[in-house]
Amino acid sequence: MQNYKDVLAEILIDPETLQARVKELGAQISADYPDGDLLLICILRGGVPFMVDLSRSITSPHKMDFMAVSSYGVGARESTGSARVTLDLQMDIRGQQVLLVEDIVDSGHTIASVLNMLHTRQPKSLKVCALLDKPERREANVTIDYLGFTIPNKFVFGYGLDLDEYHRNLNFVGVVDLEKYKPSN
Repeated sequence: MQNYKDVLAEILIDPETLQARVKELGAQISADYPDGDLLLICILRGGVPFMVDLSRSITSPHKMDFMAVSSYGVGARESTGSARVTLDLQMDIRGQQVLLVEDIVDSGHTIASVLNMLHTRQPKSLKVCALLDKPERREANVTIDYLGFTIPNKFVFGYGLDLDEYHRNLNFVGVVDLEKYKPSN
């Protein structure tokens, strides 16, 4: 495991900017769902810090559930393009207003697969809230209804995004210096 400071090229989004945007998203979602009746679904593990902060910023009543979806090989930085559910939802989403909370939309393949699967379960509505979007990498057509930040095509970590499964706990989003980074095997 490398110390993140040894591979940090830059802080892309600082803690204050992150928290301010999460609060704005929470206010927007609260206004769009004033009566509650909303189910937030977090994609594990990267979405957890964002989901927790977002949930605290949503003033209308809501429920939470979690699912784990894998599209990356162990230690991989590129999506395989196919998603497999490794932990499914505990709640039935039929007739629910669902907001899928994701850390980052990159190629779009994973989120598109999850959305297709969730649509078959007949939710009342299904929208996407993503902290980060990399439109330069998009290969699958995905609509992001609530977006934190559009970022350039850089390898990022922190605030839920891992660097070899570490550093998800950082309160900022940083860019990896690829010249100094040595992936663990």
